[in-house]
Amino acid sequence: MIEQDKPVVFGTEDILMSLCNSVTDVLNVATQSQIRYSGMVQRISKTCLKPDIGCFVLFDGGFTGLVVINFSASAAMELYESYLLSMGMAKDELASSHTADEVSNVMGELMNQIVGNFTGKVGRELQTHITQNQPKMLVLSKQVMLSVDTNLDKPEARRVTFYTSRNNIFYLELAIDRTEFIKLFDFDAQEVTDPDELIAQAAASAGKPAAVQAPANDHDDLLKSLGM
Repeated sequence: MIEQDKPVVFGTEDILMSLCNSVTDVLNVATQSQIRYSGMVQRISKTCLKPDIGCFVLFDGGFTGLVVINFSASAAMELYESYLLSMGMAKDELASSHTADEVSNVMGELMNQIVGNFTGKVGRELQTHITQNQPKMLVLSKQVMLSVDTNLDKPEARRVTFYTSRNNIFYLELAIDRTEFIKLFDFDAQEVTDPDELIAQAAASAGKPAAVQAPANDHDDLLKSLGM
């Protein structure tokens, strides 16, 4: 007896892996170094921004969720320096502290590229559409709890550990509504955009990344974004 083919299902872990791959794809090219993530994922009950630099993005549409990335000062500085040095900037022109606005701006621009890469893949691979707000990057001295539970019927949250080429650590947290995408029929997803193209757009500014972030101390904007 021939068993019928089971439908292909994409769940929370599949969406999380797609997001993790967007992080590594973009950062590997941007920093010209090797970024990797753990093969284990943590189930968590709440997402939060943690010191030293935290960034969050809310997205909505085909599914609703929140992405948070928490960088230690050493991880943020390594990525910031590697990114700008790979674009031809001199080391003596770089900021020396993770609290500098320039560091937050650059890290926010990288986050923007990561989320853009991810939303593009969602459209191609899951054939749905999500939109996101402008990434918010904040220099923190204390932990700040974030929650989108009021917008989610059955929230699920995950945390993944990332490692830089110098073994500095940062964490990605994802909170989304429990959902599954079931493949009804075969289709050909478009080719994934080469991450080099994303970085080339940033490099077109002659080594000056776009300052698209809110100021690092814009707590009012943070609270407004969280509906508080």
